[in-house]
Amino acid sequence: MKKSSALVLQAVVVLIGLGALAFLLWEPHLEGRNAHATPFEIYFKDPFLAYAYIASIPFFTALFQAFKALGDIGRNKAFSPMTVKALRTVKFCALAVIGFVAVGELFIVLGDSDDRAGGVFMGLLIAFGSGAVAAAAAMFEKKIGRAAVARPRR
Repeated sequence: MKKSSALVLQAVVVLIGLGALAFLLWEPHLEGRNAHATPFEIYFKDPFLAYAYIASIPFFTALFQAFKALGDIGRNKAFSPMTVKALRTVKFCALAVIGFVAVGELFIVLGDSDDRAGGVFMGLLIAFGSGAVAAAAAMFEKKIGRAAVARPRR
């Protein structure tokens, strides 16, 4: 991969991270029950929001690892153990996101939500996307790991 392509992909990863962070900070103000609430009430009296912030940690960790892996690829170190380790971390972070979504779905289904179907559908979309990322990371980890072992040392 060319260095310029890796830089463009790194910029995309940074933009995804900034967009997700902006969404996490902006969206709670739009909820119906938080329309007239103070910032303290929004951020410190909602256990589900605290759970969502804790659940976002693996997402941002995976973005950082993807950024690192793309940096290695841009420096022609795609077959290094660091890249394999970054891909393994991305895979485990995607699986952690699926686990957090599953527990969040329990909160939605067992709680007194007005729109359970919408929450469950959003959770399924996130879980499906995370599953696709985990599968891709596992595939690339396996292929790059095999190529790194088979690659002759110089």
